[in-house]
Amino acid sequence: MLDKVVIANRGEIALRILRACRELGIKTVAVHSDIDRNLMHVRLADESVCIGPAASAESYLNIPAIISAAEVTDAVAIHPGYGFLSENADFAERVESSGFTFIGPRPETIRLMGDKISARDAMRKAGVPCVPGSEGPIDDSQDANLRLAKQIGYPVIIKAAGGGGGRGMRVVHAEGALLSSIALTRAEALSAFGNDTVYMEKYLERPRHIEFQVMADNHGNTIHLGERDCSMQRRHQKIIEEAPAPDLTERQRSKLGSLVVEACKRIGYCSAGTFEFLYEDGEFYFIEMNTRVQVEHPVTEMVTGIDIVKQQLLIAGGERLTYRQKDIQFRGHAIECRINAEDPNNFMPSPGTITHFHSPGGPGIRVDSHVYNGYTVPPYYDSMIGKLIAFGDTREAAIRRMDGALSEAVVEGIKTNIPLHRDIVNDANFQRGGTDIHYLEKKLGL
Repeated sequence: MLDKVVIANRGEIALRILRACRELGIKTVAVHSDIDRNLMHVRLADESVCIGPAASAESYLNIPAIISAAEVTDAVAIHPGYGFLSENADFAERVESSGFTFIGPRPETIRLMGDKISARDAMRKAGVPCVPGSEGPIDDSQDANLRLAKQIGYPVIIKAAGGGGGRGMRVVHAEGALLSSIALTRAEALSAFGNDTVYMEKYLERPRHIEFQVMADNHGNTIHLGERDCSMQRRHQKIIEEAPAPDLTERQRSKLGSLVVEACKRIGYCSAGTFEFLYEDGEFYFIEMNTRVQVEHPVTEMVTGIDIVKQQLLIAGGERLTYRQKDIQFRGHAIECRINAEDPNNFMPSPGTITHFHSPGGPGIRVDSHVYNGYTVPPYYDSMIGKLIAFGDTREAAIRRMDGALSEAVVEGIKTNIPLHRDIVNDANFQRGGTDIHYLEKKLGL
C-alpha cells in the first residue's frame, strides 16, 4: 500500500482524491498555487506545499516544482487527477524516473493513446470500430486531400492528432472550404498543442457521445464498469452526464464492453481509463481514450457501487483488482450536472466570492464540491465549482431528484449555470432520452 501521496491538482477532484486516501489510511500532501492556499483539500491535507504563483504554467503545470514537493515531503506517489498534467506522458515519465509512483497508466500508454492517430490505429488492430477516415495523418498534397474527402464523403471533420477539450477540430461541409480548413486547423493545433499533425474523419450528423469506463491492474486483470451518455454538450464540452446510457441494450453493452476490455489488454493498459465513442444508427465509432479518471466518474460509481479513485490507488500500490467482471452489477440510474461559475445566458466566467452556499441533500443526492461560504472563485482556472449527482431506481426518478436538488442549491455572490441545468432536466426531449451531441446548441440557438 502507498504510504503518502502528493495530490497534483486542485478543486473538487483534489478533495475527492484526499477523501479516498483517508479511507485507505494514506497520508496526503496538497500542492497548491499561492492563490489556492485556502482550498478545502489544502486545509485538510496532512501536509501542503506552495508550488508557485496563480498562473497554471508556474504552478500546476510546473513539473520540477511538483516533483520537488514529493521529495521534500517524503511522498511515494503522485496522483494527477484530471486536467493539468494528468495525460502528460513526459510528466508521468519524470515522476517514475525520479523514483515515485505515477497513479495512472504507464507513460508509453499515455503517449500511445494521447496521439489520436496512433490511438485509432491501435483500436483498429484490436477490432474496435472507428469513424471512417484517413488511415494516418494527412499530408500537404492538396489533390490527395481533396480526393480523400470526396472518398469519405462530406461533411468531414479535420482533427488535431494531439487535440483535446474541443480544440483543434473543424467541420467542412463542402469541397471549397476543405483546403483552408486544413490550414487553419494545422495552425491552431501547432499553437495549442505544439504539433500541427492533423487527420480527417467522416463527420457524423447526429451522434450521441457514449463512453465506457475500464479498470485494469498490473496483474493482467481488466474489467469494464459499463457506459455513460455524455451527449448534452456545448462546444464539445460536457454539461450533463448519465449512466447507464438511455436505450442501450444489455447485448450492446456486453459486446462493446468485451471489445474495450480486450483492447486494454492488447495495449497493456493499467489504472482507470475511458473509451469514448460516437453512437449513431446503432453503430459505435471510437474517437479517443482518456487515460485518467473522468470528471463524470461519480455516475458510474453510483450505479456500480465501486469507488474508482480508491481502485486507482490500490492498483498503483500493486494490488490486484478486487472485482471480476461477473461481480459488476448495474443498479438504477445516475445523472451528473457540472456546476460552473458562469453566466447561464452568455457562458462568461463569473469569478468572485461566494457569499452564501447551501448544498442540497436528501436520498440519492451526492455533491462533489470544494466550495464553501466565503470561498473566492479565482479567475485563473476552469470555471467548474462542483458536481451535483442524483441517483434513482429509474431514470425518471433520477431526473425528478435532480430537479429537486437543483431547486435547493444556493450559490450567491457569483453567477452559476444552475438555471441552465434546471431548464435541461425539464426539457421534454432530454426527459425522453437519446438526444444527440448537437441538441443543446440547437436548443440555445448557437
